Amino acid sequence: MDLQLTGKRAFITGGTAGIGLGIATALAGEGAAVAVCGRDPQRLEAAVAGLRDTGATAHGIVADVCDHARLGDAVDTAATRLGGLDLLVANAGGSVGGDLLDSTPEDWTATYALNVLHAAHAVRYAVPHLERAGGGTVLIIASITGWKPGPSSSYASAKAAEIHLAAALAQELGPRRIRVNALSPGSVLFEGGGWARYRDRHPERFAAFVRDDLPFGRLVSLAEVVDTACFLLSAPAGGVNGANVCVDGGQVHPTARRFFPDTGSSTVD
Repeated sequence: MDLQLTGKRAFITGGTAGIGLGIATALAGEGAAVAVCGRDPQRLEAAVAGLRDTGATAHGIVADVCDHARLGDAVDTAATRLGGLDLLVANAGGSVGGDLLDSTPEDWTATYALNVLHAAHAVRYAVPHLERAGGGTVLIIASITGWKPGPSSSYASAKAAEIHLAAALAQELGPRRIRVNALSPGSVLFEGGGWARYRDRHPERFAAFVRDDLPFGRLVSLAEVVDTACFLLSAPAGGVNGANVCVDGGQVHPTARRFFPDTGSSTVD
């Protein structure tokens, strides 16, 4: 299938490693020009160098996505360097603090800012550029934790909000010819990632998780996630709008961690 991504211009937040870098690499492989942002200048430089080594047109922008003014500047800079903007991937995310009883109100605020607010404001800043391109596509990277509840509660509820944000923005921005979808990966295994480290540190726990929660007997791969992302961003997916697409292989629980109501705590890695 021709994804018709050649010549498209994409900005990916949190694009220096993992899923974000994977999406940037895959889009570049399809002929798109990409810009990625990250907080760490050295990691950003390495990511961009790797992209350029493949022959891709790639740019890096240092930005903390929780600094909304800086995020706006990053979107504008990406559009300037790329000569416009067709695609936005709001990938940056994470969790601050622990479970409800092991976190502060400030931790919850920070978790929401890193996930939901960053995605909302990135879209806000991208809309004028997408409109000038005649329309565009937004993909918000959520998580199965957003609809299969599990630790931590702040992260789970933030990801649920991202999924609903995508559906709401699809309605709001559809008349502007901008599609918005959410992609919810399950547990993704790739070398250097969190699950690879968990596998190496706790092989018995990892084996039990795979046996009990993964119908395929394995975690999904990074390639399976990024290939789905590229399709959702492409013209052949033009009828997909406001959707939450899950890539988890039928995973039962969103994490190997479990809550223990009698103590108010959960297992830890």
